[in-house]
Amino acid sequence: MSSADPTEAEPTEAGAPERTAPAAGQSGRAPRAAAPDPSPLPGLAESARRLADAATTSTALVADALARIEATQPTLNAFRHLRAEAALAEAAEADRRLAAGERLPLLGVPVAVKDDTDVAGLPTHFGCDGDLPPVASDSEAVRRLRAAGAVVVGKTNSCELGQWPFTEGTAFGATRNPWNTAHTPGGSSGGSAAAVAAGLVPAALGSDGAGSVRIPAAWTHLVGIKPQRGRISVHPHSDSFQGLTVNGPLARTVADAALLLDAVAGAHPEDFHRPPAVRAADAARRDPGRLRIALAWRPPLTLTGAGPDPEVRRAVTALADTLARLGHHVEEARPRYGLIGLAFVPRATVGIAEFAARHPEPALLDPRTRSALRTGTRLGGRVVRAARAREVRQHRRIGALFDASGFDVLLTPTTAAPPPRIGRFDDLSAWRTDVAIAAACPYAWPWNVLGWPGVNVPAGFTRSGLPVGAQLLGPSRSEERLIALAAQLEDDRRWFEHRPPV
Repeated sequence: MSSADPTEAEPTEAGAPERTAPAAGQSGRAPRAAAPDPSPLPGLAESARRLADAATTSTALVADALARIEATQPTLNAFRHLRAEAALAEAAEADRRLAAGERLPLLGVPVAVKDDTDVAGLPTHFGCDGDLPPVASDSEAVRRLRAAGAVVVGKTNSCELGQWPFTEGTAFGATRNPWNTAHTPGGSSGGSAAAVAAGLVPAALGSDGAGSVRIPAAWTHLVGIKPQRGRISVHPHSDSFQGLTVNGPLARTVADAALLLDAVAGAHPEDFHRPPAVRAADAARRDPGRLRIALAWRPPLTLTGAGPDPEVRRAVTALADTLARLGHHVEEARPRYGLIGLAFVPRATVGIAEFAARHPEPALLDPRTRSALRTGTRLGGRVVRAARAREVRQHRRIGALFDASGFDVLLTPTTAAPPPRIGRFDDLSAWRTDVAIAAACPYAWPWNVLGWPGVNVPAGFTRSGLPVGAQLLGPSRSEERLIALAAQLEDDRRWFEHRPPV
């Protein structure tokens, strides 16, 4: 896919000029930064610890992150917008606050957020082409990041309106997988996943409306948390994508993902959903106890006949064996998904239609987006209200796996297939694209309909070196149990020791 020339963005409220990050193959460049440190980037918690101990400075960490981003932008193309000058100014201020003795969970630590997230002074393109004005204020999640002391270095690429498990588009080109740049990192939070997996930033925020945190986490060897609906505010949207979409962290370790979750969790006064608070970082240090874990291979009905690729099945089986060796009871089971797809399609397409209708130049949207807009317009009103009304019964039917059958956690593959090659979905019609992605990614989206939490954990690699993942899924408000179990797995499998060759 082609990409447009980079253009200078409007100044931020503070007056610092920002730049659209040049996509792979473009001649434009982000503001010059020093050569990146060749040593591995410290994680989120380690960065915060080094800053608190005065072992490094925020200026050094942010400058290193910007240098890494610039060095990899022609190949990975993870970022849509950079805040180079503003981020360095904020880092200098963080250094002054640290020197004065101030301590916050993420004070001075560089992070990235997805292109669907409002950052004051930058446009929120959400993967779309066209000239959009900069937004005036931060989203609630970014406000909380700043309150925790984090420095947002930029916004990462997303596919158009977050619809697909690949991060490619005419507006920005293709974002590539650090483990093999011929393949996608997934989507729609593909830029965030690529940035973290490649060590450009210690952690990043993504969003998940049908697996868009968990799928790219699986395909880039990361931990990705889809929290309970309402755990992280989606304000200025009160009910994003008809309640399907939540924000969630991507990181290389469970502790880092939990730390980021704690930093951004909490409701805006206008939010509809307000689950009680959790202590994710504490859960990452807790023994999960002995759990009953259901292993499910059969996905919900998608009419594609999809099942797990043999290499995915091999990796997830090995992870299930690890859980059994750690003392958990693991047993194959079949959740009663029913016809949950009949509730998902109206909510998803109406959500796309609501976002697409706000675009000032609809003709610039992908033809598949315009098709979804037409479908969503037809399925609005009574149809989508009926789909949402079925959620209570879906909770009871699928929740019987936990309530009646006594399981604590559901384990499934995160995807049925390893990461596809770049361009795999080019030139497909809307229908053929939907069929192809349903076959590759049939496991993640039901938990968006339910609004319940899930965690992707790295499950290993294919014989050709491509990452695959597994989901730990739970009932309502079970993040702490899932995080504790993921941390126990991480202690045993030590997936964070494996880094991509980029």
